[in-house]
This record gives sequence, structure tokens and C-alpha cells, in this order.
Amino acid sequence: MAQETVPTREKIGYACGDLASCLYWQTIGSFLLFFYTDVFGISAAAAGTMFLVTRLWDAVNDPLMGTIADRTKTRWGRFRPYLLWIAVPFGITGVLLFTTPDFSPTGKLIWAYVTYNLMMMSYTAINIPYTSLLGVITSDPLVNERRLAADAESGAAAEAAVKA
Repeated sequence: MAQETVPTREKIGYACGDLASCLYWQTIGSFLLFFYTDVFGISAAAAGTMFLVTRLWDAVNDPLMGTIADRTKTRWGRFRPYLLWIAVPFGITGVLLFTTPDFSPTGKLIWAYVTYNLMMMSYTAINIPYTSLLGVITSDPLVNERRLAADAESGAAAEAAVKA
């Protein structure tokens, strides 16, 4: 069996996209609780409960998105359409997440629930297919193993950059 090689340009392109996703995620993960409690005025208990409820939905949403992406058949492939179609909504939800409308305390909590859930759903809709690209770029398990190790490194680098 011949060893598959992935061109360096393709590896760099994939890594750049992954780094961008990690930076986006780390920025939100590092600052959102502070933003909700100290800027937007939501209690820590309400924000924490919202994070828990959203993560419970995410536990259902992630495998569901994986199934949907695997069953997608378009002229662009199974995963690429989600990168094209979800990029703009993903960016918009990131902006809305840090928008502070002048609502009542209940209105602020509803706004936070809606925008955070929309952002998490759009993150799932773009990141699950993006990560799944790795399996179709190459079938070589050694290349995939190295890519997963690089993912961990880029995530750590993004976290360090955001928290610096």
C-alpha cells in the first residue's frame, strides 16, 4: 500500500482554519462569563445555569450535526457546504453574543439564552463538518494522528494568545 501524502499547502490551509476556530472559541470561552456578569448585568447563577442548559443541548446537537453532515450529498461534497453557508451566521452570532440591548433583567436573560444557543449551534454546524474533513483529506491513520496532535497544540496556542 502506497503512503498517502497531503500537500503542505493543504496542511497549512487546514491548520489556519482550525487556528481561527480555536481563537474564536477561546475568546468567547475566556470572556463571556465576565461579560455576562460584569457588563451585561446577569447574575452568575443565571449565566452558569444558561451554560449548563446550552451544553446539555449541545450533547444532543453535536452527534445530530455529524449525522446530518455525513448524509449530505452536494456537488461541493459532504462537508464544504456547511463551511460556506454557516460562516456568516457564525460571525453574526459572535457579534450578537457581545451586544448589550437595553432590556429588562428578564429580557437580558432571554437575549443571552437565545444568542448563546444560536452561537453554539452555529459553532457546531461549522466545526463538526470542518473536523470531519480530516477523514476525507486522507485515509492514512498516521497523518490523521499527527493532525489531531497539531489540533491540540493549536488549541493550546490559541488559549495562551487570548489569555495573554
